Amino acid sequence: MLEAKQLTKTFDNVTALDRLDLRVEAGEIICLLGANGAGKTTTINLFLGFLEPTAGNAFVNGLNVRNAALETKKYLAYIPEQVALYPQLSGIENLNYFLRLAGIRKSRSDLIAVLIEAGLDETSATRRASSYSKGMRQKIGIAIALAKNAKALLLDEPLSGLDPSAANTLCKSLLQLRDDGHAILMATHDVFRAKEIGTRIGIMKAGKLVDDLDASLLDAREIEQIYLAHMHDSNVTDIRSGAAA
Repeated sequence: MLEAKQLTKTFDNVTALDRLDLRVEAGEIICLLGANGAGKTTTINLFLGFLEPTAGNAFVNGLNVRNAALETKKYLAYIPEQVALYPQLSGIENLNYFLRLAGIRKSRSDLIAVLIEAGLDETSATRRASSYSKGMRQKIGIAIALAKNAKALLLDEPLSGLDPSAANTLCKSLLQLRDDGHAILMATHDVFRAKEIGTRIGIMKAGKLVDDLDASLLDAREIEQIYLAHMHDSNVTDIRSGAAA
């Protein structure tokens, strides 16, 4: 569903993303771990068509984003760290507005049903977004993805700043979307949540994908050790050998 082939982006003399090869299939959650500046957000922006690749290509549902930026957006939903809503509008009004921008019209009852599916109760859905917590804003983002029936979701640090309850609710929603056949690519700093929901975990450093881990084969502590070893250029082989023993 999502594929990067030798995807590269440079800014002046700085290589933000260096020959990335990555596939995210339907029914997968790929979590990208890495420090700030590792290339996670650049990867997401290239899939969204917000940036033009210096070399290589990004594909969405088999379409090259470079040549079909508008068409590929039909298959995508994007949830940034801070979901921007119109504060004077209610949750349901925000959802309706963003769907109409995408050419989608739904009845009020259908909008409420989608918001409830995303974890926002009907009373909250009718309140102004100015009163919303970050977790409630994220639920609007999930509702937009559900209503668009987006085949792939791109999330950039969606767990940052969420309390444990809100983070748990978001993760449950993402797992349900995965089970429904959506492809999900998420940039995060949260090793433990990445282990909880990730199918695979990619570790990025200085624009390179330096490791690709099967989350089912490692526990969170082992993933953290491998991540830290990469960050400090230590021997990762020893950690892998210990995990396999």
